[in-house]
Amino acid sequence: MTTSVRRRGVSGELDRSRVASARKAARRIGTRTIELSNADKVLFPDDGITKGDVIEYYESVCAWILPHLKDRPLVLQRYPNGIAAAGFYQKQAGAHFPEWMRTVRVRKEGGNQDLVVCDDRATLVFLANQAALTLHPWLSRTQRIRCPDILVIDLDPPSGKFEQACSAARQCKEIFDELEAPVFLKTTGSEGLHLVVPLAGKEDFDIVRAFAKKMVDLLAARCPEHLTVEQRKSRRGGRLYLDVARNAYAQTAVCPYTIRALPGAPVATPIAWEELRRKNLRSRSWTIANVLRYAEQNDPWADLRRRRCSALAMLERLPGRLTLKCLP
Repeated sequence: MTTSVRRRGVSGELDRSRVASARKAARRIGTRTIELSNADKVLFPDDGITKGDVIEYYESVCAWILPHLKDRPLVLQRYPNGIAAAGFYQKQAGAHFPEWMRTVRVRKEGGNQDLVVCDDRATLVFLANQAALTLHPWLSRTQRIRCPDILVIDLDPPSGKFEQACSAARQCKEIFDELEAPVFLKTTGSEGLHLVVPLAGKEDFDIVRAFAKKMVDLLAARCPEHLTVEQRKSRRGGRLYLDVARNAYAQTAVCPYTIRALPGAPVATPIAWEELRRKNLRSRSWTIANVLRYAEQNDPWADLRRRRCSALAMLERLPGRLTLKCLP
């Protein structure tokens, strides 16, 4: 997948035509008109990154991010006053959101909620204008809301110990390779890594979570000095947390190519397994300044949708104990 749009070149120069477009009072995208506001407002004070820059970035990565948002209920993480101020999560679509924006009604405790579904460029630009910096889609799609089509394992290392996430990722991949199941890799743009397994979307969350939990329980039992499934940080003892709690109804995972509300505007980035060999690899290695160039040159998730598998089949093939070598 390629595109002629680029936010920054090697020198870090902004695409001035897009910057100017992002700062106009209104944007016409197809038949939709999006009224823009305060494009010059600085959202990342240490970096001088403005809301106009955020809008421009999301337009630039539209071709890459939309496949991961399409048909999924969406939770927005908004920072209207910039990342130095408290942000907030928004689930219910706002009353001021345009009528043309797609939403889906989902069940929640005590009633229903209408969540945004971002299927197109116009919706993406509108959300960026709302300072929705980080997008958190569900693991299931609207057609089969209780049957996820991805499984996510969050490798959450102690702060500053990213190499532990890399080691755990390699060990997990060994297991998936033995199960003959595909597994893809993503930096979270914060501290750790996500492992993502594409599913057929025919099994419910209970089955998917059962497999994920059994797998990480076995792995933690095999490598108790380095890995844990303990939710409380105070009990982890410097070990990496294998988190599978996202594999449940109404839970979310940070979207590939979405911005994180951290200095430098890092981006959650799909990466090739070979990247783990890089000594300088970090969860925040890619930012809005360089991720598009990386995506244009290398799309490691290009065949993700063509490699779907069954969580039940993996669960049935998973051994009662693991014999793999525990990596430090």
